[in-house]
Amino acid sequence: MTIVYAKRLRGWRFILFNVVLSLGHMAVLFNVGAYIALLPHVAGDLGGVFISFGTWGQTYFIIALALAFPIARWLSGRFGDYRLFIAAFVVYAFASYLCAISQSLWLFIPGRILLGFSGGITLYIGQSLMLKEYPDQLKMLGLGIWGLVTLMPFTISFPIGGLIADEFGWRCLFYLNVPLGLAIAGITGSLLAGRGFERSYIRFDGIGFVLLSLILGGIQTILNLGNDFDWLDSPFLRIMLIILIIALPCFIIWEFGERHPAFNVRLFADRNFSIGVLCLVFGFLSIQGLLSVLIVQLQVLLGYSSFLAGMAYMPMILLAVPVTLVMHVLPKSVDARLLACLNLLGFSFVFYWLGLFDDPGSFDQIFWPMLFLGFFLGSFFMPLTRLTLHGLSGNQQMRAAEESGLLRVVAGAVGITLQGVVLFRRAPFHQLHLADHFGGRQFASIDVLQGFSSRLAASGLDSGMIKLKLLAVIKQHATILALNDAFLLASYLFLGLAGLVWLAYPTHLPLHPTVVKELGDIRAEEIMEEP
Repeated sequence: MTIVYAKRLRGWRFILFNVVLSLGHMAVLFNVGAYIALLPHVAGDLGGVFISFGTWGQTYFIIALALAFPIARWLSGRFGDYRLFIAAFVVYAFASYLCAISQSLWLFIPGRILLGFSGGITLYIGQSLMLKEYPDQLKMLGLGIWGLVTLMPFTISFPIGGLIADEFGWRCLFYLNVPLGLAIAGITGSLLAGRGFERSYIRFDGIGFVLLSLILGGIQTILNLGNDFDWLDSPFLRIMLIILIIALPCFIIWEFGERHPAFNVRLFADRNFSIGVLCLVFGFLSIQGLLSVLIVQLQVLLGYSSFLAGMAYMPMILLAVPVTLVMHVLPKSVDARLLACLNLLGFSFVFYWLGLFDDPGSFDQIFWPMLFLGFFLGSFFMPLTRLTLHGLSGNQQMRAAEESGLLRVVAGAVGITLQGVVLFRRAPFHQLHLADHFGGRQFASIDVLQGFSSRLAASGLDSGMIKLKLLAVIKQHATILALNDAFLLASYLFLGLAGLVWLAYPTHLPLHPTVVKELGDIRAEEIMEEP
């Protein structure tokens, strides 16, 4: 007979358990942010591949992390939360070792995928374990701590990861994960040994999960390879697109008819869920993508070290931490639409501000934009999560939280690639425009390049060196302008999202009876399909 998980840890065991759980959460999320900071090192060491190839290790890692959520729910019901948590960290340590010893992308990418999948399981299970151990009166405190740790990929992981890469080599990041993962697994196992669990015998939606994996992996593959393999001129990418066109409707039809779907598409019938998810997805897509592209370009374009590029993000933590704590205790009487709207407008303002930097020397003045960006990052998740889950209850709310989290994580991977596409497309445009404008081809009276060339020639440089120098200067400024375009585009997007949230139902008032009936009908269908 199964023993029910009931007894809570007390005293020093409770403190140790929380420290270990937080370390595990931090270790996984640290790999999300730190890898971006050391991406140029990884690309150069794994055969000298393009930066875009090195990005695959991040995007596939994030996709695998998201896909771990639905399967973690089923595995925890079969084998128990803490057993699955321990096993996942053992696999996490093994995958880290594979990444550390990799000499090419052919081993590194599978290692990162395995690392992301095992890490995603620990993230999903870790919060459940934490809530079971916290008393009811302290659950909000636990969620607040969890929220603070969630900020790591956007704040301290950048400079710490950069410092490790600069001083010890990027492989040390993965070597450190091996003893850390095994220690977390061992301590957790010793603290929770003998705990029982309520076994669930719900059948896993294997076909739905495979179709979901195929769709997310296919979309990410097309985006990853598009710039380097000329999009649909590549036979492989054309085949991948055909597979996606077939798989997507099959997935939707299958999930509608499945009793226990891997992804509950019926939730999109709820207005607040749909609007909240759209804002979370497109908002996080822009945030993750822009921050990732900027830190790489600070190194590649302006010659920053990985540590200095990461330090540019440190001002964010000054306001992100206190704002996150406040958002977890903010009175529920405040309409989440108002909070979300103000937050999205704030992001629009800050991204527009960052989009005006057009001088290589001005990037040392981004302290204030980054400080305000931290404020709005700390207040981004909570209002939109409240908006997304409003009106849902019980199993619906749990599934909605899981699926919105999955889509948000996937959006982070897509955003990294999409912002790279914007940079790839806009940089040549600006490069041609700058060459025409300053080379006298647009206005005959303006030929700055000729005067600059004459001065360089007078200093003793030959014509070949002069052309290379001029090309480097134009390319640098063109890429900065392309980066500005990406920030400005995100600014306009957030402006639209700020208006979209007002189409949702208010969260500080009771739902209209018609809406309650619609939600009840959705729940009734789910109950009828349960065995």
